[in-house]
Amino acid sequence: MAANTAFDNEKYIQEQISEILERAKKFDNKLYLEFGGKLLFDYHASRVLPGYDPNIKMRLLQALKDKANILLCIYAGDIERKKIRADFGITYDSDALKLIDDLRGWGIDVLGVVITRFENQPSALQFKNKLERRNIRVYTHQYTKGYPTDIDLIVSDEGYGVNEYIETDKPLVIVTGPGPGSGKLATSLSQVYHDYKRGIFAGYAKFETFPIWNLPLKHPVNVAYEAATADIRDFNLIDPFHLEAYNQKTVNYNRDVEVFPVLKRILKKIMGGEPFYKSPTDMGVNRAGFAITNDEATQEAAKQEIIRRYFRYRCEYVMGLTDKETVQRVELLIKDFNLELEYRRVVEPARTAAIKGLESGKGNEGIFCGAAIELGNDTIVTGNNSPKFHAASSLILHAIKNLAEIPDKIKLLPPNIVDSVRNLKTKVLNEKTLSLDLVETLIALSISATVNPAAQLAMEKLEELHGCEVHMTHIPTPGDEAGLRRLGVNLTSDPNFSTKDLFIS
Repeated sequence: MAANTAFDNEKYIQEQISEILERAKKFDNKLYLEFGGKLLFDYHASRVLPGYDPNIKMRLLQALKDKANILLCIYAGDIERKKIRADFGITYDSDALKLIDDLRGWGIDVLGVVITRFENQPSALQFKNKLERRNIRVYTHQYTKGYPTDIDLIVSDEGYGVNEYIETDKPLVIVTGPGPGSGKLATSLSQVYHDYKRGIFAGYAKFETFPIWNLPLKHPVNVAYEAATADIRDFNLIDPFHLEAYNQKTVNYNRDVEVFPVLKRILKKIMGGEPFYKSPTDMGVNRAGFAITNDEATQEAAKQEIIRRYFRYRCEYVMGLTDKETVQRVELLIKDFNLELEYRRVVEPARTAAIKGLESGKGNEGIFCGAAIELGNDTIVTGNNSPKFHAASSLILHAIKNLAEIPDKIKLLPPNIVDSVRNLKTKVLNEKTLSLDLVETLIALSISATVNPAAQLAMEKLEELHGCEVHMTHIPTPGDEAGLRRLGVNLTSDPNFSTKDLFIS
């Protein structure tokens, strides 16, 4: 459901460009800007800041592209263990390839890819070869010797000096990468070191949307960031260095505060003289807090996001993807705001739909799944599984019929089309399940639309589901999850499996 707009994108992008360029001027027009968060499809930001353009960072880069080079960092260990970006369901190395393609689509070229903490790991080496054979320049950086305590070794030819110098020709160098711990900071500082050896007075700054430094520590938007990073144990705190230097309370997160004394000593060693920054907050150039236009709406949206994160971590826990402490950390955040899970409006209707399926005896394989969606007109529509359809399939069919004002008795999918797909699954592809998942249902719907005007009318309403809230009583199967992700809904589910089988896809 679309919330009230609470964020001014145009004000934000104007202030952000101005702030970045002003910072670059302070360093003789050579600034390495660490870009945190997601460059594209930043749906976390758009969920907690209603109205926020999830691609606004790309618009920012477009505006700066004549003044900026772009370096993409990826940690070799993330490639090796095939770390997954949850919102796309793809590995970090695949996400890096996708990001390069997306940047090109916006008319922006990547200067090169930096594989950090590279130790000839087989998967990382394969990734390097793949890029180089597609004419993309790849640099490999090793773990920095002496880090974090031996500053003399770090800032030497045996430390940062070991890394290959990356030639840049623009005053601004954007250093970005998929996820935290990708090596953006080390790459930036390595470049600053090499520039100083060449007589270039380069600087470093950081652009990270969350936490928002000029919102209160316990503001729901900042707490939602803690929930989003519970798996890596991030937490927010008042920046003690900023408080001491300026007697002003600002919010930062633990990793930046913890690393600041080391970073301050490294920059002082490289540059000489008094440190340019007195606090981690000083390093930042984020102006997001100044573009919030409706604080009440952002607080409500952020509380909903905290609940979403809790559901997600509970599911990841039962799937063996995260640990119990992660779940407990977010559970405590929910209790801090005295929230119930049912505060998310689609939770209770989904569970009720599952119970109705149980009472009707129409569940598939004796398992009953319910689902609910909150449409843009505040209507809640439900669905449950049956021998013919998964709960997600039933839900989406009911939702688009509601939006298209098609009576319940009119069928969108004729039995012959459904039976044809089911026969393909069982008799040709040798699958065990007869019921159609969401991807299969959408394909069947598109076939039906060629001869059925009602199906065509309903299909035209699929776009209106983007941004709607959905809850399911069971973890979606791969086909359901892929379909819901493509539709752009905000999905949560209870930590139950939709089948007793261990192997689902």
